[in-house]
Amino acid sequence: PDYPHPPPPPTTPRPWSSAASDVYKRQVMNIIEAKQVTKTYTVEHREIRVLDNVSLTVAESEFLVVEGSSGSGKTTLLSLLSGLDKPTSGQVFLQKRDITNKSEDDLAQLRKDMIGFVFQSFHLIPSLTAIENIMFPAELKRDPAAREKAKILLQRMGLDKRSGNYPHQLSGGEMQRVAMCRALINNPQIIFADEPTGNLDSENGRAILDLLLEYQKESRTTLVLVTHSIEIAKMADRMIFLQDGRIVSG
Repeated sequence: PDYPHPPPPPTTPRPWSSAASDVYKRQVMNIIEAKQVTKTYTVEHREIRVLDNVSLTVAESEFLVVEGSSGSGKTTLLSLLSGLDKPTSGQVFLQKRDITNKSEDDLAQLRKDMIGFVFQSFHLIPSLTAIENIMFPAELKRDPAAREKAKILLQRMGLDKRSGNYPHQLSGGEMQRVAMCRALINNPQIIFADEPTGNLDSENGRAILDLLLEYQKESRTTLVLVTHSIEIAKMADRMIFLQDGRIVSG
């Protein structure tokens, strides 16, 4: 079975000639843009600069890896790009809309409509079953097909027999698959994944990554993924490297 109602692929043909390639590149829209974004925190009267004048763009359907050592600002960058946090200065655009100063209600609606999150620590609701956790974002949108979409995703992830289990009854790999189904149920245009394989063994981590990349290619979703893995970075369309809150390569 396919994922529930993936968006249709673009009608632009694959560019074989260099001239066609130039036309194709002009047609690709940047779905994410950050302009001179800085984020600072004040701790005991001391200002800590986590991100320092970061600018970048991410194209529609692009798979971008964000790499860097612990404390380099990777998770903070994802939080700003997704509207989970606001920059101290600079601007963030999603689909050319400036989200920098939007209200929390507007940002919540935007995240619900176009963004999926996959976190390292799963963040499943303990009192809900696997299928109920997956359905939750779709039910917030009052989607009458929420349960059917959740069933399709569970089957695709090989978890159809675990739909009635609670998170504490699932393995780490199973919990991450449920979390990934939850991120995909609303057919997001952008997926932000923060070390999605970080708490898993290599076998489960590879399985989760394969499923995520399979979905990304089929649905042509934009994927922004934070990782320490060189192997994962090699699979991306592009990689940026953060150091001391600045992009030093990519």
